[in-house]
Amino acid sequence: MKLKNKSRMEASGENRTAPLFFMAALLVFVPAAHFAVAPPAHPSQAQELSGNVTLSGAWALYPMGLKWGEEFQKLHPKVRIDIQAGGAGKGIADALAGIVDFGMVSREIQPAETARGALAFAVCKDAVVPMTSEKNPVLARVRTAGLKKQDFSNIWITETAKTWGSVLGTADSSEIHAYTRSDACGAAETWAQFLDKKQEDLKGVGVYGDPGLAEAVRRDPLGVGFNNVNYAYDPKTLKPIRGIAVIPIDLDGSGRIDPGEDFYATRDTLTAAIARGAYPSPPARDLYLVSKGRPEKPAVAAFLAWVLTEGQRYVPETGYIALSADKLADGLKKIRPR
Repeated sequence: MKLKNKSRMEASGENRTAPLFFMAALLVFVPAAHFAVAPPAHPSQAQELSGNVTLSGAWALYPMGLKWGEEFQKLHPKVRIDIQAGGAGKGIADALAGIVDFGMVSREIQPAETARGALAFAVCKDAVVPMTSEKNPVLARVRTAGLKKQDFSNIWITETAKTWGSVLGTADSSEIHAYTRSDACGAAETWAQFLDKKQEDLKGVGVYGDPGLAEAVRRDPLGVGFNNVNYAYDPKTLKPIRGIAVIPIDLDGSGRIDPGEDFYATRDTLTAAIARGAYPSPPARDLYLVSKGRPEKPAVAAFLAWVLTEGQRYVPETGYIALSADKLADGLKKIRPR
């Protein structure tokens, strides 16, 4: 992917993992974006199912994957689940190469990937949201007026929006500092799709990963970026992560955020808006577990079947949106009967 500017974080030699405060806030991240579910000391419902289940890929699905791994492990303590984040591109590549059982993918599967054996299972839904710093000097105006789709295009695609005043209709001369993702990922592809483009068309400073992009925007009072919902909102308070402000989208182009467009105060109000279709798709989208062909190992197939059934109870509490029963049933039909 071509980027206009070299990543400031990479150029400065900074570690590409998120700072400790950010990791603590999300409670689910560890260095190297790696997590292995450890067996509980005293399982109450031990069963004979055993083996390994491995997943890698989209940051968007990573928190949900961790929750599913933890809960499945309680039921099947002899199954070890290993989950790594690193972007949707890594997930699909790892799955097709046979490195992992499932790639976590936060975009639609491409025909070339399907031709190589990619089998996608839609497991839940979330969205990408635009964001800026809480220290943005024009934040009050941003919150009341919002930004239009064309404004975002002028920032990331044509780069004709150079100042905050140019997108807010004021004389403010504060520069806009745009950030994008340096890694191949579903968030950037989905945001670009919202702007009728592809990830490689997005301009700005490239930053690795959702945590890194959130931190770059938090540090820069004039910054603007985009993140998956669970990296913009605190999982405890359900409000935007401290230091970050979610930018409301002026959907009707009226120049103000009307009551029907004002659903960004908490994670729950936003996910409810996504569920009822008030937030557009894209940047809302389905999330997938992708395998190379039908899962053959008993533990892998059982984990997937559980995710599509009992595991769905954990979707809302983890900050995601449940899919329709029909869509989940379609996924179950793809799993070979045992």
